[in-house]
Amino acid sequence: MLFFRILTLAVLLLPCAALAETGTALKNDQVRAEPFTDAKVTGSIVRNDKVEILARKGAWLNIKTAKAKGWVRLLSVKRGSATAGGTSASDVLGLASGRAGTGKVVATTGVRGLNEEDLKSAKFDESQVKALEGYTQSPQQAQKFAAARGLKGTKLDYLPVPTQAASSNASNGSPVPGGGK
Repeated sequence: MLFFRILTLAVLLLPCAALAETGTALKNDQVRAEPFTDAKVTGSIVRNDKVEILARKGAWLNIKTAKAKGWVRLLSVKRGSATAGGTSASDVLGLASGRAGTGKVVATTGVRGLNEEDLKSAKFDESQVKALEGYTQSPQQAQKFAAARGLKGTKLDYLPVPTQAASSNASNGSPVPGGGK
């Protein structure tokens, strides 16, 4: 009997998992055919347009609106739907995630530049390595540059050797004193 309840629940929830994420345009932006700033413009979005988020690639979102389909910058879209009230579950989640307050927007982007596909298709290019080596500076050149711009060296002491209290945090998996993570 329990098996059939779980199976029924899974079947009912399955269509929800297939739905794409929704969002709202935070600003006017161009929709592009590919996730590149120099890609062909295929349309545009206007602030507060409702969008369907189909995929993410680096700092780009593949979206679909009533008028356009393509790629926009990640920071042009707020994920989730906008609500006018203050009592919905998304408002509680916004409070917990730091998105509560005026605008409810936290702008962070985690883009590393290279993904697995880029690394797999990478090829050695000796001319690029030579160009990179051309940027090498000697210690004397670095000192001259720093002096010309008024930069001063600062000596930083090494961190102290961990105490017994800090090493006990290692046993609970915490990298910092006090047990935080």
